[in-house]
Amino acid sequence: MFMAEFKLRFRERKWYVRRIVEASSMEEAEEKARRYAELMNRGEVKWELGYVIEAGRPLLIGEEELEKLSA
Repeated sequence: MFMAEFKLRFRERKWYVRRIVEASSMEEAEEKARRYAELMNRGEVKWELGYVIEAGRPLLIGEEELEKLSA
C-alpha cells in the first residue's frame, strides 16, 4: 500500500491532501498518482503531486503510533 501527498492551489490559497494508492510497486503508485493529479486538474483547483511513500498503516493514529512518538 502506498500514500501520495498532493499540493492543491486555488488562487492565492494552497493546502495539502493525501490519498491511498493501490499498487504493487512504487513505480506503479507514482504513475497512478501522477495520472490522478492530471485527471483532477479539470477545475479551478490545481493539483500537484508532492511525493509517494510506502505506507503500512497510512493515516491511522493508534496506540502503536502514540507509543513511538512518546518514546
